[in-house]
Amino acid sequence: MEECISVFDMLKIGIGPSSSHTLGPWRAAERFLAELRNENLMYSINRIKVDLYGSLSLTGKGHSTDLAILLGLSGQDPETIPIANIPKIVKSIQDNNEIILGNEVTIPFHFLEDIVFNKNFLPFHANGLSFTAYTTDKKEYTSTYYSIGGGFVVVEERVNAKKKIEIKCAFPFPINKADELLNYTIQENKKISEIVYENEKSMRPEAEIHHELMRIWNTMLECMYIGCHSEGILPGGLHVRRRAFDMHQHLIGLSNYDSPQTWLEQIRLTEVKFRQILKWVSCFALAVNEVNASLGRVVTAPTNGSAGVIPAVLMYYLVIENHQAGEKEIKQFLMVASEIGSIFKKGSTISAAMGGCQAEIGVSSAMAAAALCELMGGTPAQVLMAAEIAMEHHLGLTCDPIGGLVQIPCIERNTMGAIKAIHAAELALETDPKNAKVPLDKVIDTMWQTAKDMNNKYKETSEGGLAVAVNMSDC
Repeated sequence: MEECISVFDMLKIGIGPSSSHTLGPWRAAERFLAELRNENLMYSINRIKVDLYGSLSLTGKGHSTDLAILLGLSGQDPETIPIANIPKIVKSIQDNNEIILGNEVTIPFHFLEDIVFNKNFLPFHANGLSFTAYTTDKKEYTSTYYSIGGGFVVVEERVNAKKKIEIKCAFPFPINKADELLNYTIQENKKISEIVYENEKSMRPEAEIHHELMRIWNTMLECMYIGCHSEGILPGGLHVRRRAFDMHQHLIGLSNYDSPQTWLEQIRLTEVKFRQILKWVSCFALAVNEVNASLGRVVTAPTNGSAGVIPAVLMYYLVIENHQAGEKEIKQFLMVASEIGSIFKKGSTISAAMGGCQAEIGVSSAMAAAALCELMGGTPAQVLMAAEIAMEHHLGLTCDPIGGLVQIPCIERNTMGAIKAIHAAELALETDPKNAKVPLDKVIDTMWQTAKDMNNKYKETSEGGLAVAVNMSDC
């Protein structure tokens, strides 16, 4: 049986600013708690130490890795925790030097001593972390995890950064490569979204698929809504001013609305010219990633750092291209996007710590381009071409965040990825796939080779590029 990556593996609801550096460590902490419970150790522990390695260590402060670990060890869930509770929980741990482990038992915890930032890299992946529990009878229990991008966490990771197959299932249409996906669409005379839907139905009821897809979209919509109505300075020390608020005000004027859905309807009534379209798409993408940068709730698409591209492009379709579109098109878009993302994950990586920003913004742009192309009437071959075009023009994109924060250049890059996705879809729609020179599988292979050749300074370590050209003190 093949590795089965669900839509809901690729599109996860979580807390910003990073899927690999925040959501992944948070989930790792939850897994460690589960291990402690299975080993009947919860009530005999008197200390826990956490060691961060590689990129998690080098940019962990800027990505709030340490705070995510606190929240995970406290038993909080990133999908449901009230955002307003996060600073309260963190402050309580820091002030009292103790943590309520799994929300069950209180143990001492010294924030500055019990989370250790080790700059060396573990051999299997750039994002490694180890948890060690010390018991009252002087025993130790240690587990090591790897956060491999998009919130995925594994216990052991192969050197090539592809996820070790832990869960196998029997999809009716197992897919590892784009060519396999295309062959299924021809064989079954189905769209890509229909193939994905058949696979999803083998794992869960149709009502659950519908509910979860709409929950993902509503989270995206709410995130855009919050971002467009929040002003001020982003946390972290760079003093980055939110821009979505002002841009949104200039675009929408004095429109009346009282919810994300009525907001969407009001946007449909605004002026539609080329400049306005560019601004709206940019505004949506900025809004999401400003929420992400402020530890808000977003959807990994496929990562937190690239979370703005897919919502922005889907919103573009809903408010600009097709005012009659609704739940059917939303679900179709999300299923196509997730499948393209899973093919990139299997064939390359979605971790910036392994592949640079091409693995995040590049992949998200390819996902969005493919999904938009299908909604616009593209054939399966054109859909795959759209993904290829989008990634082809992100190859080699580095990850060099200033101060280790998911702000500069990350937030603006989401706007560029969204615009490129729309352009890639349009190019694909106007092209006969028979004339394509570069198949999607080839560009995925090339992306992985580029990732391996890329200097580590440009893989989310903040040791090269803009991260060293611009000092925090300059901001």
